[in-house]
Amino acid sequence: MRPSRCRGRTRSAARRPSRPDRHPYRHPHPRGETMSETAIRDDRAAGRLEAYAGDEVVGHIEYFVLESPARALVPVHTIVEPAHEGKGIAGSLARELYAMSAREGVPVAPLCPYVVKWAARHPDEAPVADPELLSAATAWLTAHPGRF
Repeated sequence: MRPSRCRGRTRSAARRPSRPDRHPYRHPHPRGETMSETAIRDDRAAGRLEAYAGDEVVGHIEYFVLESPARALVPVHTIVEPAHEGKGIAGSLARELYAMSAREGVPVAPLCPYVVKWAARHPDEAPVADPELLSAATAWLTAHPGRF
């Protein structure tokens, strides 16, 4: 087998035009929609933090407010409509949940797997949850099986 004459880059990569106008990790959205076109609203009575594109709910976090042993916001599920996946909606919802908790001075005790992973990736925005609050939140959820 003959050694390649191209050093460092493959031929196809060498011919690929540079795209300085695009961030290398930004994925284009199918219809050009972005999270900036989406509004987030808290429906505390329903226990939902909702993302809207116009009048349509395109994603939400279901949560409850734990009262004991201390007050905490407890996200249980994060859902994004399939047609709107990959647009940063779930991350924006998680970010807003933590911003809401900071404004209210109430910690977050995440039970939602997505929010747990998001928090681990964003420790500067998402303080580590108190294990006692996580245990109490899990006990509350077990005692209220029909809620979520």
